[in-house]
Amino acid sequence: MGKRFRMIRVRVPLDIHAVAANGSGAFALATPLRVRDLVCLAVREAVGSRAPADKVARSLRTTLHGLSAGRFTVDIDGRLFDDADAVVMCGDVASVRFFMPARRPVPHTELA
Repeated sequence: MGKRFRMIRVRVPLDIHAVAANGSGAFALATPLRVRDLVCLAVREAVGSRAPADKVARSLRTTLHGLSAGRFTVDIDGRLFDDADAVVMCGDVASVRFFMPARRPVPHTELA
């Protein structure tokens, strides 16, 4: 049986100010967000709403550091991102997955 990849579904906050300021309903259908913001929403969803604030803060800090260090990439609605400052357009719900890069085999060296 193959590996199953779990996705985290997060509700995307609607930017009412952008809708009102521009007079366009387009921002109600698609909201531009930084990857960092979606990662924070996904971590919050994964940790749970009843988790202590210090656990949430540690999880967010560790996750954002791992993304910036290249330990994993983030798939948001089928698009891969490795930069927390990249901007992605989202509807009312975004599907977020975290992927670790493929591991390369380490060559064995013989001890003499």
